[in-house]
Amino acid sequence: MRLAQKPASSPGGLLRRPLLDYLRGAMFDASLLGFFINPYHITRRRLHNAIKLLSSSAQGTLLDVGCGSKPYETLFPNVSAYIGCDLEISGHNHHRSRIDYFYDGKSLPFANGSYDWVVSFETFEHIFNLDQVLNEIQRVLKPGGHLLVTVPFCWGEHEVPHDFARYSSFGLVFLLEGHGFEIIQHQRTGSYLLTLTQLFQNYVFHYLLPRKGRLNFLIAPLIFLPMNIVVLLLDLILPKGPELYLNNVILCRKAPEVQA
Repeated sequence: MRLAQKPASSPGGLLRRPLLDYLRGAMFDASLLGFFINPYHITRRRLHNAIKLLSSSAQGTLLDVGCGSKPYETLFPNVSAYIGCDLEISGHNHHRSRIDYFYDGKSLPFANGSYDWVVSFETFEHIFNLDQVLNEIQRVLKPGGHLLVTVPFCWGEHEVPHDFARYSSFGLVFLLEGHGFEIIQHQRTGSYLLTLTQLFQNYVFHYLLPRKGRLNFLIAPLIFLPMNIVVLLLDLILPKGPELYLNNVILCRKAPEVQA
C-alpha cells in the first residue's frame, strides 16, 4: 500500500486557488456558471444530477476507484470516510488530484470487506483488465455493500493512450451481473439530440476556438449559451431516441452473506 504525496503549492497558487477551484467545479457540477461557459455542460449536468440522486443513501466507508480530483465527493455528505485510490501513472498528471492511495492497477491495497460503498466515475473505459478490477471491487466491498459507477457510451478518445473501451448498457449489465452484482438502478443520460449537440460542442471547443484559455473564457458564453438554450427547448418536444446517449449510471449491490 502506498500513500499518495500531496503536491506543494506556491504562494501565488494559494492566492489563485479559490477562483480556480470555483471554475474547475463549474466543469463538473450543475451550476449556472457551467451553463454559460462549460463546453461539457450537457454531459456534466446530467452526470451530476444522476449521481446526486443515488448518493444520498450512501453511508459508512466509501472508496473512490480512479478518484482523480474527487469531483463528486461533496455529493456524499453522509459517509464517514471518503477514500480515493488511483494509478500513479495514468493518462493524466496528478497536479490537481486528491489521491489517498496509489494502486498497481491489479490489486486494491485494502483488506477484504473494507468498504460499505465503492464508486467509480468515468474510469472503467480506462481499465484494460476490467474483469480483474471488478473482482477486486467485489473483494473489498462488505456483503450487501453498494457499487455506483458511471461509464461513457458516446465520447471521443481521451487520456490517450489509456482509453481502451466503450460499453453499451447491455455490456455493462452483463459484466456486473457476471461478477455477482445485483443491478438496483440503471440510467442512460442524455437524449439522441443532446448527445449530438454535446459532440458538436466538443468539436467547436477543441478545433474552432482559440487555444488560449482566457480568450476561450470570453468567447465561450457567446457560443455555448445560445446553443444550450435552443437544444434544451428542442429536447422537450422532439423524440428522445434512447439508443444514442452519453453515459451509463448504474447502482448495484454485492450479495449479502447467506446465514446458515
